[in-house]
Amino acid sequence: MAKKTTRQKTIRQSLTAARQGKAARLKGRKAQANADVEAAHGELPQWTKAEIEEAFRRFAAANPTPRGELQSVNPFTLLIAVVLSAQATDAGVNKATPALFKLADTPQKMIKLGEARVRALIKTIGLYRTKAKNVIALSRQLVAEHGGKVPHDREALEALPGVGRKTANVVLNNAFGEPTIAVDTHVFRVGNRTGLAVGKTPLDVEMKLMQVVPERYLLHAHHWLILHGRYVCVARRPLCEKCLIADLCKWPGKTTLSAPAQSAGEGDHAKHGGGGVRRGG
Repeated sequence: MAKKTTRQKTIRQSLTAARQGKAARLKGRKAQANADVEAAHGELPQWTKAEIEEAFRRFAAANPTPRGELQSVNPFTLLIAVVLSAQATDAGVNKATPALFKLADTPQKMIKLGEARVRALIKTIGLYRTKAKNVIALSRQLVAEHGGKVPHDREALEALPGVGRKTANVVLNNAFGEPTIAVDTHVFRVGNRTGLAVGKTPLDVEMKLMQVVPERYLLHAHHWLILHGRYVCVARRPLCEKCLIADLCKWPGKTTLSAPAQSAGEGDHAKHGGGGVRRGG
């Protein structure tokens, strides 16, 4: 009971520091650049098991049921949305897909809609010509090989046009509740910058995360990390002052102002930000 109370206090302190913008302070630009070099070369200290547990405990406390930001109404539209999101923003995809999905929310309807119409509906999304072609091709393959259903199988998903490992991981996780981790640019950055999961490739980072993330947090882990990278640990200037795990992070480009996790380690932003805090909470 005492240990649980200490952990709850640690989380409250972390939330408070992040809300107040007092979790950490960025060092100068030169120090930040040097820190990025260290991170890129895998020179940061390793996280302990207790620290990793504490980080995900805080993510869960701040945002218990994180969700992906791509809009969809069923596994098929989720698959299409993720395919369209390659080299594009979720916000941009969400602007285009409501009209598309109103007309075609099944593979059969998408095929009937046709490539030219799909292309016109998604023309605001980058690489829309290639994506329109893939959308029609994968719809045909779903009908021909899977009875019009999105397969609950990695190999079958990755065999679809325009579908890679990251897309398959998102579909397996969001549509089928599989504890997969989709490593996009945000997760890749967070893994390497913090030292949580260092790797030269997305697959390296994915495999490392699958090894170190506690099993009970695996289902939501990639959502927390994606949101943390998108809204807190951003590329150009990480918002360390609002970071829920600033005192655990190994990136030497910041100075921790509040270190509530010391007792937790020794003992073993906004809601949409995943690693931040809930606004107004």
